[in-house]
Amino acid sequence: MLDIKFIKENREAVKEAVKKKYMKVDIDHLLEIDEKRRKLIQECESLKSEQNKLSEGMAKERSDDDIKKSAELKERIKSLKEGLNAVQKEYDELMLLVPNIPVEGTPVGPNDESNKIVSEWGKKPDFDFEPKDHVKIGSDLDIIDLETGVKVSGFRGYYLKNQGAALHLAVLWYAYQKMIKKGFNPLVGPTLVKDFVLTGSGHFPFGKEEVYQIGNPGKLSSGESIKEPLYLAGTSEPTLLSYFSDKTLEEKDLPVKVCGFSPCYRSEAGSYGKDTKGLYRIHEFMKVEQVLLCRNDIDESEKWLDEMRLISEEIVRDLKLPYRVVQNSTGDMGAGKYKMYDIETWMPGRGSYGETHSDSSLTDWQARRLNIRYKDSEGNVKFVHTLNNTVLASPRILIAILENYQRKDGSVEMPKVLRDFLGFKEIRK
Repeated sequence: MLDIKFIKENREAVKEAVKKKYMKVDIDHLLEIDEKRRKLIQECESLKSEQNKLSEGMAKERSDDDIKKSAELKERIKSLKEGLNAVQKEYDELMLLVPNIPVEGTPVGPNDESNKIVSEWGKKPDFDFEPKDHVKIGSDLDIIDLETGVKVSGFRGYYLKNQGAALHLAVLWYAYQKMIKKGFNPLVGPTLVKDFVLTGSGHFPFGKEEVYQIGNPGKLSSGESIKEPLYLAGTSEPTLLSYFSDKTLEEKDLPVKVCGFSPCYRSEAGSYGKDTKGLYRIHEFMKVEQVLLCRNDIDESEKWLDEMRLISEEIVRDLKLPYRVVQNSTGDMGAGKYKMYDIETWMPGRGSYGETHSDSSLTDWQARRLNIRYKDSEGNVKFVHTLNNTVLASPRILIAILENYQRKDGSVEMPKVLRDFLGFKEIRK
């Protein structure tokens, strides 16, 4: 969320951001609604002041005219409040749709095809045999069962089996321990979340179709049904952020660095027909996520954005997987993003790079929605800057491991960095 004062003072820049991010929100109409809202608030306050003065006079002496005027004021205030509530509702809904202004130099384009390659690392494997994709590897080695997964869970369902299940947990635990060593405090939070959590993080209202809503949210101890909707989070980013909602931190305690481990659920409604085979695009997976809160300073948040990305790059390098870094375009970065990078890892079965990590700075856009603030050394209260980054998501990363480490005899070597976690060096049939 942007400050309404900022929107007024930078109307054309905000309108340009709406255009570049291919969004639909009428900034001129928003400002008209805000002006109407302010006038109604002033009128209500003026009538309340008049009503208070009248009440003070009536405490000493009551006349029929005063009683009549008091009743009229009460009705007028009631009518104005009803109008104000309707205008406020529209104002709040429009404010949630206003995107953050992307950093200067962000590639402009509608989707990931407009992303800009920033760097590349590693050598792609040069196989002296016909390589398999992860679906074939998983089936041959009896470590992935998609057929039974679909039978049990439906489209995009899967089972990880035997050494495949062990590899899944090993790579996640390795990433989680890496984050703790990097100074990020571990959190395991709820997967079931309320509406304000996803609205605050910016996943609502933009990506609501991607989120599963619980049909039966349960009952209170009294037996009364819970009326507030609950949702399955698609990442631990919203819960990590919401841990600090409505809190005012001290500047000396910044930056706050946390990492979360959680199952993640996504409907993939917007990806119908894409990546229908294998483990690349699935409804449920596990992820280690990092979130950072820092001072309201662009230079500082830019520094942390780079440092967080470098942690993920270090992980991919530890796994000895070829990858590239891209800067996301305006149409691929989401409403709240100020700047965003993706790490794309080489996947031989796809014959291309596949996104495995996303690193984002949202300045104070999320902090305003969740009311996360801090008090600086001079006593001024400001909104923090928030950043988030995928440390590692599995089983998607398993695609890259299995396909890059496959051997001619059908076995798969294990990355050296994972062997102590696994207890084996290879997977054989």
